[in-house]
Amino acid sequence: MPSSHRLALITTLKNVSDIQVLTVDNEPLMLQALRIIIDAAPGFSLMGEATNGIEAVNFCAGNSPDVILMDMQMPRMNGVEATEIITTSYPDISVLAITAFSSEEFLVPALRAGAAGYIIKDSEPKEILDAIRAVFDGSAAISPSVSQDLIKAIREAHETKSSVPEGMTRIPLSERELQILRLLARGMNNPEIALEMHVAETTVKAHLGRVMAKFGVRDRVQTLIRAAQFGLVELHMD
Repeated sequence: MPSSHRLALITTLKNVSDIQVLTVDNEPLMLQALRIIIDAAPGFSLMGEATNGIEAVNFCAGNSPDVILMDMQMPRMNGVEATEIITTSYPDISVLAITAFSSEEFLVPALRAGAAGYIIKDSEPKEILDAIRAVFDGSAAISPSVSQDLIKAIREAHETKSSVPEGMTRIPLSERELQILRLLARGMNNPEIALEMHVAETTVKAHLGRVMAKFGVRDRVQTLIRAAQFGLVELHMD
């Protein structure tokens, strides 16, 4: 099938208010699996499919998906390259990186390229849908196992006498803010953090917002990266 046909809008949209999703993967079976998951879920619509980064970039030139599920390992243009182009050119589109396994080769580069989350392909359908909704809502989605891999990768990338990168100074945080960072590093979302801390979700959001302001970052992923650089979060080896 010509790529121009493949990149055509999928016309069976359920509702214009649904979260419009573009799936990008070079494996037909994975595209089929994601199609089944999204088609069966209320509130989600599959807007289109692409098989590599170039097709994904071209799709966004003429369409505006809300969220892109982006595979990392693809021919012609990989997911990291495509993510950087799309998040730079189309800031209203959120990219959720999805890969067969948590690989440091793609993990940190994908997040630095602008991906709002990073999950693994063997996640449960509900976890995938929750991750799509999270990045659509402006949060971040990171599988718990990926959170730990991210921290490990950042620590190794900045392995010096100090865990703080050159030119950065340690920023004072309250005990409550530190607690939230440590729970975030375990892959918890705001409701889970609130439950663990026995506080309201609005309290978690307020504290997390202050941490982001202190770190000079805009989202939870970058908050976790910065916290790992400062040595404020630890690995949890289960």
